[in-house]
Amino acid sequence: MTLLGQQPPPPPQGPGVFPPFPAPPVEGRGRRVGLGLGLGAGVLVLVCGGGVAAAVGLTTVMTSALNEQAEVVVGDYLDALRDREWSQAYDQLCDEAKGEESESQFISRVSTGEPITSWDVGEVELVRLSAPVAVTYADGDTADLRAYLGQDRQTGGFEVCSVEE
Repeated sequence: MTLLGQQPPPPPQGPGVFPPFPAPPVEGRGRRVGLGLGLGAGVLVLVCGGGVAAAVGLTTVMTSALNEQAEVVVGDYLDALRDREWSQAYDQLCDEAKGEESESQFISRVSTGEPITSWDVGEVELVRLSAPVAVTYADGDTADLRAYLGQDRQTGGFEVCSVEE
């Protein structure tokens, strides 16, 4: 069956033909992207800056706490020596020092030395776990000593292991 005189349907529309709807709006898109990136960068800076500030604050507080603890421990030890309370001073020594020297040996060693009347404990050096101590003896002489500290295994606090020149 042929239909004479009828034309075939027209071909479909090709490329380059405008779609039946308009393009999406573009005004403001760059501003929104910029605003989003700017806010994201701002939040990132705040979070990282807060982390850095927290780390600096924590380090400062920990260092201050260690210095305070060392000053108290060394001060108590030197108080006992100044007051000639040899047994109390020996009890404040770390386990390693007590293992190297008996109480009677300790008493005979420290009782013959020049009495210390005042002192000033400096900042703890964490690498060597020691603190400088500026002392004044009963005769007025001064010296710079170093207090070596140990850590009590049960309490975690500092103990004096030795005070040396």
